[in-house]
Amino acid sequence: MPVHRPNPLRPRRPFLAGLLLTALTLALAAPADAATTTPARGSAHMGMGVLAHDGQHGTPAPTAVAQTEGVDVSGHQGNVAWSTLWSSGVRWAYTKATEGTYYTNPYFAQQYNGSYNVGMIRGAYHFATPDTTSGATQANYFVDHGGGWSRDGKTLPGVLDIEWNPYGAACYGKSQSAMVSWIADFLNTYRSRTGRDAVIYTATSWWTDCTGNYGGFAANNPLWIARYASDPGTLPAGWGYYTMWQYTSSGPTVGDHDKFNGALDRVQALANG
Repeated sequence: MPVHRPNPLRPRRPFLAGLLLTALTLALAAPADAATTTPARGSAHMGMGVLAHDGQHGTPAPTAVAQTEGVDVSGHQGNVAWSTLWSSGVRWAYTKATEGTYYTNPYFAQQYNGSYNVGMIRGAYHFATPDTTSGATQANYFVDHGGGWSRDGKTLPGVLDIEWNPYGAACYGKSQSAMVSWIADFLNTYRSRTGRDAVIYTATSWWTDCTGNYGGFAANNPLWIARYASDPGTLPAGWGYYTMWQYTSSGPTVGDHDKFNGALDRVQALANG
């Protein structure tokens, strides 16, 4: 009686099914793993968490109120084509100077001086990491590494970029009251070093969650609101209006584009103090 022997060149169906299942499992797992990868320290930039947390809901609607176009940049953009931005109507700019007490932007000179040299009014910002060192320590680091101010009519006051933590817990492991204290420590130190009140950059949703929607800074510190939509939406407590509005991360030449709430003479007034 003949004995049936399997063809060694023909894989068995269970074996094929196992291979397909393994491949499918790996394919599904890869994007999830990539999404949870923590970025490198120092790579944070203004508005890094806006899309993920608040989304995007249109672009600014036409308005009769005068507004002045601006941009914000970081090491992520590298060398910036400032003449192109100037030609497109951009008249003011902010450059990331520092993060925590462990990072300075290697492109800071090209970005900060380059915007100035084409005629823009410019300033510097600090990406805050309240879980690493105190507010005072970070304010001093910021001032010592490009975040100062001078009454030359072309330099805007420094910005405290306080938003979602890209490296861990959204509120940096702090209670709402502890976060308010940290911010106050930074702002008070910055003022004592420069004679100017720093601008606060934030998103209403983060501010509500992480400070309890504290309204005590509005009297002295201009607001730069982050919201990618047709309007800036509800502002954090205390502020009746915004000074600047980051409205997109996908604008021309440089992604992060902003509106100053007023004509160019109001930008100059903020620079002059």
